[in-house]
Amino acid sequence: MRAAAQVFDEYGLAGSSISKIMTRAGTTQGAMYFHFKSKENLARAVINEQAADLSLPERPEGLAQLIGLTFFLAREMQSNVLFRAGVTLAVEQGQVGLRDFSPYDMWADLFRGELEAARSKGELQDDVDVAEVAQLLVAAYTGSQVMSNLLTGPDRADLPERIGRMWRYVLPGIAQPDRLAELREVAERTGPAA
Repeated sequence: MRAAAQVFDEYGLAGSSISKIMTRAGTTQGAMYFHFKSKENLARAVINEQAADLSLPERPEGLAQLIGLTFFLAREMQSNVLFRAGVTLAVEQGQVGLRDFSPYDMWADLFRGELEAARSKGELQDDVDVAEVAQLLVAAYTGSQVMSNLLTGPDRADLPERIGRMWRYVLPGIAQPDRLAELREVAERTGPAA
């Protein structure tokens, strides 16, 4: 799986081959096909295992934790090949006819949990729909990392700054005005310079 992630990360889905993955993994064709029947099955496994190495919060705590989590994910995108390959493959999957939305649902569920905790703590404006905002954040994060990849390459050097800009504009639309200064401070403390 890790060898496949490295190859997918390096060559993309279209440019990867089972032979490149087998060479990188140091395995035989029989062993590969015993576990994965095709390149697409292997890609799906990498997509679904993208968060396997991440230390995600075990319980929701609200907006501060959600902000910190998105910056953590930005830094992981820069250094964690399994996460980066899984996210990249999730974006590219339509090119080979895959339609697996489970990773997007997983992230939206995680973000929604944090937003629900924020609601219970009185951090959100009354009219905020947590499910809609969770989907919006997943889309904004995905778009930010795609743009970062296009403009700065696979290391996504400017991704933390892009996530900081996302929060600069999203927070005023969702956070209670009396919490805004505190949450902006959290974004600055955990953000690009952290």
